[in-house]
Amino acid sequence: MNQNLNDLYEEYGRYIYHLCLKLTRNKEEAEDLMQDVWVKVVRYSGRMADVDHMKAWLTTICMNTFRDRYRKDVRRSKHVMHQPESLDVPLLDLVESDGPTPSEWLERNDIQVRVQEKIGELDHIYKKTIEYFYVYQYSLMEIAEEMKVSIGTVKSRLFRAKKYLKEILMEDNTVRDYVIA
Repeated sequence: MNQNLNDLYEEYGRYIYHLCLKLTRNKEEAEDLMQDVWVKVVRYSGRMADVDHMKAWLTTICMNTFRDRYRKDVRRSKHVMHQPESLDVPLLDLVESDGPTPSEWLERNDIQVRVQEKIGELDHIYKKTIEYFYVYQYSLMEIAEEMKVSIGTVKSRLFRAKKYLKEILMEDNTVRDYVIA
């Protein structure tokens, strides 16, 4: 089992790190997130024999771990901040933030939910292509192998899927206003 985990880390460690970096946009946080991800992988390593798509399984663990950490941080921040009464300016206004505000996170989340709903409205073949490319972050070659088609077909499907998705999204007033604004 240990050798299996070492091989898994060798094959996907760099991919998971870059995904963590993309999610957190911060090297230290990415390293912390990656550590949490691999702790979960070790914890659930008994289930690895049942996993058909290892990269997708690892991506799901990474995304869920990131969401859990974010939710925990949001809950913690509600209770940790106690500012002295003598300050005229709220303490949080003095701290610069590189990341989005909570309202921006909520707005993004709302848009994400709507986009996911719209992806669900696509024909199965386009939905699968978008999921493989954007959700599971498969390469064009991996998608071609998975779907048993040529890379050219994958590129064509991806192009059409994005075109159809854009058309569907533009029909939704809420999403269109967000994109145009």
